[in-house]
Amino acid sequence: MEESIDLAALIRESFCVKEVDIRTYSPLTLAFIGDGIYDLIIRTILVSKGNESTNRLQHKTASYVKAGTQSAMIRALMPYLTEEELAIYKRGRNAKPHTTAKNATLEDYHRATGFEALVGYLYLLGRTGRILEILNEGLRQLKMDKI
Repeated sequence: MEESIDLAALIRESFCVKEVDIRTYSPLTLAFIGDGIYDLIIRTILVSKGNESTNRLQHKTASYVKAGTQSAMIRALMPYLTEEELAIYKRGRNAKPHTTAKNATLEDYHRATGFEALVGYLYLLGRTGRILEILNEGLRQLKMDKI
């Protein structure tokens, strides 16, 4: 795989934001950024497949980013995670969010939060390549890799 682009570092540099030790971030903060990054990756894949109506793109995106799909993906990915990644996932999963998903079980919502925390953690560390590896494998495991 090609060398990763550290988008988070480029953004920090462009806007003169100092780097912070992300190990001090709450798992919900990691999940917050991870949710956006995961959504961006799925949207990028779908838009790259061809021009479609935004309504159709939104419906396709929703099927990949909903808590139930993220929950199933992280369960399938467990054997592929490093100890460090598993620890971050568990921190996110065990966090106590102040909201709940409208269309997901509490268990799925917690697993999805852990998944998003992992994506956020890897993103903030500049490990974009690893995020893409994980998502490729997760989509393959769920037989959703033909986006």
